[in-house]
Amino acid sequence: MSILVQVLLTLLVLSACLGDVIAPWPHPLRTNILKESIKLLEQLQQREVSCNKMNVINIFADHKRGNNTELLCKAATIAQEGQSCHRYLGGLYYNLLSLAWGSRARHKEPCPVAAGSTTSLKNFLNKLHHVLQEEYKNQK
Repeated sequence: MSILVQVLLTLLVLSACLGDVIAPWPHPLRTNILKESIKLLEQLQQREVSCNKMNVINIFADHKRGNNTELLCKAATIAQEGQSCHRYLGGLYYNLLSLAWGSRARHKEPCPVAAGSTTSLKNFLNKLHHVLQEEYKNQK
């Protein structure tokens, strides 16, 4: 193989890796994950179950607008902890990790959530719904 072909192949592989850093998911796929997550949250909010009153860490208490990667990762942690209550929280967990980390999500752990003020699961889901709707609007 000539040196030129080797260099071109190397550049092709590197550009594929960098594409994952710059834009973790192609725009249409990210949009679909956001729409699915919003739909799951709407279904969760319509269900009245006893664990809606369960306390979870309020990750929105000191959140500043801007980069939502850490917020989505922390939300995934809370969804993972509550999935024994709602089966849809399992799907939401994977969607949130994918939104936070893109195609690298399968290699990532949920973010640790420090103890602090708490809110009900129902309130958490409502606030998360608003955050995802804003993300969806910003995608367009």
